[in-house]
Amino acid sequence: MARTILVTGATGKVGRRFIDRLHETHPDDHVRALCHTRALPESPWLSVVRGSIAERTVADAAMRGATHVVHLATCKETPEDVMDVTVKGLFWLLEAARVSPSLRRFMLIGGDAAMGHFVYPHPLPVTETQRWSPYPGCYALSKVLEEAMLEQYYIQYGLDGCCLRAPWIMEKDDFRYTLRFGDDQFGGPPWRDLIGAEAAASHAATGAVPILQDGAGVAIKRNFVHVDDLVDAMLIALDHPRAKQQLFNICMDEPVDYAEVATHLARTRGLASVPIRSRFHSTWLDNRKARLLLGWKPLYDLPRLVDAAWDYRRAADDPRKIWYPG
Repeated sequence: MARTILVTGATGKVGRRFIDRLHETHPDDHVRALCHTRALPESPWLSVVRGSIAERTVADAAMRGATHVVHLATCKETPEDVMDVTVKGLFWLLEAARVSPSLRRFMLIGGDAAMGHFVYPHPLPVTETQRWSPYPGCYALSKVLEEAMLEQYYIQYGLDGCCLRAPWIMEKDDFRYTLRFGDDQFGGPPWRDLIGAEAAASHAATGAVPILQDGAGVAIKRNFVHVDDLVDAMLIALDHPRAKQQLFNICMDEPVDYAEVATHLARTRGLASVPIRSRFHSTWLDNRKARLLLGWKPLYDLPRLVDAAWDYRRAADDPRKIWYPG
């Protein structure tokens, strides 16, 4: 049966990839992209609604006739916008969803910021039953509020929804640029803040990579997911009966060990490494629930993630754009 799938945040890395894969695998489905500051080209199978979900009229128009919602729109550390987009915007979408005669499932893509990812010590694997522990800042708080609001609509109105909680999402050469010492570093922690600008510039000149360590000098394990693995999980969960009103951690089977990354790059590309102590902690996001209930499993492990990032070569018409730092 053909579906009408509303995608918010449709122009981001996950939204774009999801829409492309959806059309490849389900060409009869119609995508409705809710776009605010950027837009996608319309086609017979893709329509665009322009505006902000903070406006109820925009959310209502976007929801009209939708059978599924894939909610990706978010804000980073922007206090002026975060409550309007992530709280009010989600509220208006859920209000429309609960009375919609056509809606079959509401999917939220959440984040491990709600669990504090590597900011707090987690002595045990982080499962879906663990209490929220967001790190300081409005972005992590918004991830908690999103999950809580969706859960309450299950309880109050019996809404059919699910939440896929993802760690840092990688595509193309993203992971390579997370390990850069220069001004082109993608995301954090910013290495030059930890070791100083002069030392960072010296390491950037040699192509060395950092080994992030905790306060005891032990290499940190940090959670990632490749965008293709996340999109696979999204496609599976759209209509999977076992996904109803469930929360899933969607991540690599094992977190990335920075020391293993350095060893792999030294062996395969002759790159040197630099140990860097920090205040951060190792975490292990547990994905077994998604593997058991959905039959999903990630294809990217550490060697594949690293090699894909280092082997990627951008075309002239594919410049590296960072809409937000990570």
